[in-house]
Amino acid sequence: MTQAPTPLNIAPEPADENLWLEDIHGEAAMAWVRERNARTDSALLTPGYAALEASVLEVLDSKDRIPMVSKRGDWYYNFWRDETNPRGLWRRTSWESYLGESPDWQILLDVDALCEAEDAQWLWAGASLLRPAPGQEYRRAMVALSPDGGDAVAYREFDLPTRSFVEGGFNLPAAKTRLSWRDADTLYVGTDTGEGSMTTSSYPAATRVLRRGESLADLTVKEPLFAVPVDHLSGGVSHSSTPGFERDVAYDVLDFFNSRSYLRVGDDWVHIDVPDSMNVSLHHQWLLLRPRNDWALDGAVHAAGTLLAIELAAFLAGSRDLRTVFAPTSAQSLQSWSWTQDYLLLNLLADVSSKILVLNPAADWAVQELDACPPLHSVDAYAVDSEDATAGNDYWLIATGFLTPSTVYRGTLPAGLGTHATGTPVAPATLVREAPSFFTAEKYSVEQHFAVSADGTRVPYFQVGPKDLRLDGANPTLLSGYGGFEVSRTPAYSGTVGRTWLDRGGVYVVANIRGGGEYGPSWHTAALQENRHRAYDDFAAVARDLSARGVASPAHLGCAGGSNGGLLVGNMLTHHPTLFGAVSCGVPLLDMRRYTKLSAGASWMAEYGDPDVPEQWEFIKTFSPYHLLRSDVQYPATFIWTATSDDRVGPVQARKMAARMEAMGIDVWFHEALEGGHAGAGNNEQAARLHTASHEFLWRALTGGL
Repeated sequence: MTQAPTPLNIAPEPADENLWLEDIHGEAAMAWVRERNARTDSALLTPGYAALEASVLEVLDSKDRIPMVSKRGDWYYNFWRDETNPRGLWRRTSWESYLGESPDWQILLDVDALCEAEDAQWLWAGASLLRPAPGQEYRRAMVALSPDGGDAVAYREFDLPTRSFVEGGFNLPAAKTRLSWRDADTLYVGTDTGEGSMTTSSYPAATRVLRRGESLADLTVKEPLFAVPVDHLSGGVSHSSTPGFERDVAYDVLDFFNSRSYLRVGDDWVHIDVPDSMNVSLHHQWLLLRPRNDWALDGAVHAAGTLLAIELAAFLAGSRDLRTVFAPTSAQSLQSWSWTQDYLLLNLLADVSSKILVLNPAADWAVQELDACPPLHSVDAYAVDSEDATAGNDYWLIATGFLTPSTVYRGTLPAGLGTHATGTPVAPATLVREAPSFFTAEKYSVEQHFAVSADGTRVPYFQVGPKDLRLDGANPTLLSGYGGFEVSRTPAYSGTVGRTWLDRGGVYVVANIRGGGEYGPSWHTAALQENRHRAYDDFAAVARDLSARGVASPAHLGCAGGSNGGLLVGNMLTHHPTLFGAVSCGVPLLDMRRYTKLSAGASWMAEYGDPDVPEQWEFIKTFSPYHLLRSDVQYPATFIWTATSDDRVGPVQARKMAARMEAMGIDVWFHEALEGGHAGAGNNEQAARLHTASHEFLWRALTGGL
């Protein structure tokens, strides 16, 4: 394939001998994929591997897993996969039944049976339920089904009482659709209706009104209710049907970290006038604002990561009398929040351990800590159903740790919290369900350490290993990280990691590098664009610290990451090959010159920069692994894996990296799942294969068995 000449104002593209692999479903490209898949399977699929994969599948299919539920009306909904139902069951039960050992589930949709009936390969992608009138039961839902596990989904209207699709009901073909119920006969829909309807990032640009009886074709001739420029990331409209607070809200997402929110007043859209970098949240009469950057307002500076509150009506009337309900510190950050009927729950991290606060807006935002968070654990609290007449102040508490199986509790916040000088006591939440243990956790300990990065920043990391760990540098050690998009890596139980790594004698490490959100927005913005190297410096610092402490040595240290984490370990491969003995790189970004032209890549320019801009390509090329490979470098053993149906990152960057490495004589394993989307797996069997293959490759490489 010949590359077109480059305009003078656009950065030139380096020569690329593998452009033909960008034809995702092309005959030649798929033949190349099948040949590499066969080669990898031949080397990987030993009897020992098969037994290990079976043990992972046993975890994923376990009947003793916690069926996590969401409450709608009187029912508790769950989606479940196991060996009998590999594509899954959408089901619901009552609260009394859920508390029992064997809940009586009402099956709403059997996805495997649907696939058989329609000779299709549907994968569950969620459901949006229509809020009923007060006192009525939930009746309708828009069910999302993916044809291949990608982000594009088909929507069909579903009737809950009859447990069937609505004949002649709303039905939208597969696309990257965004929708919201307006009422029982109306949807707000953003979908692909032709030119101008989707952004260059592949998401909806225009939202239109779809009424019962109309088809997709009817949308194409309608004027949009709301639209954004196609070079923005996306736009959409959502409807809130909370009694007393019914409203339409539109959002214009400029890029991954900047957006504008609008409230519909009559026929006009009224801008909620705050900086584009502001996180805007509406609940009943309240407007919550969380700045991503320091915000100077009326002589005061609100630090990035602060949470501010004001009544929406007062704000729209011009008041800026904002109340600070949370202020971050150097060690403590706000991760999420949830409203119960009367209270605001804040989920915090303090040096990457959880902390939960309860705020009472009716008592001048009085604050009380919820005593439910052991050290080095992740605990999240959120409302069960804030609009339930009798359980509006109930909350879920989900607790987990590296050695602590996930546990679900349910609690109730008492009336008048914070109105008494001594503080109203909060009764402990009641245990609802506890997941089983899948490995011998009592043999291990969890530690937190801090490495010092190149610029002197202290970077935390968790280490999970044997209590009697020998610090001789010979422990097979797996270092995992992400470092992007303000995503925090927190303690979490994994029966699969326990079986494929810890119980084999390995050490598991999670690095909390910059680019993530462990210390709030500033921890993320410190590693954006031209400062991307800080995330990689942090990860390398953790690797060096593990060697300095005697936990591992380069020959026994492997790293793994997926998506943005795939870009991270791709940079470990090309920048720090001597620090690692093996690299597992999944569904990765690797070609940072062309990433904006592939799948949904254009949506991430706020994170990485625009490679078409010459000045930005100058720094982007310093972390583009595809362009940093050198023939005179000895690289660690590498496994690159991806999925044909991934329509977010796409498979072609992984393909091209593997092809270039092969051509340079660099040993590389490659595997491409044919479905499963960005997750790389559409069912538990595929997920077991993916997880086991990555860990088995790393284990063999770090123990001399490759």
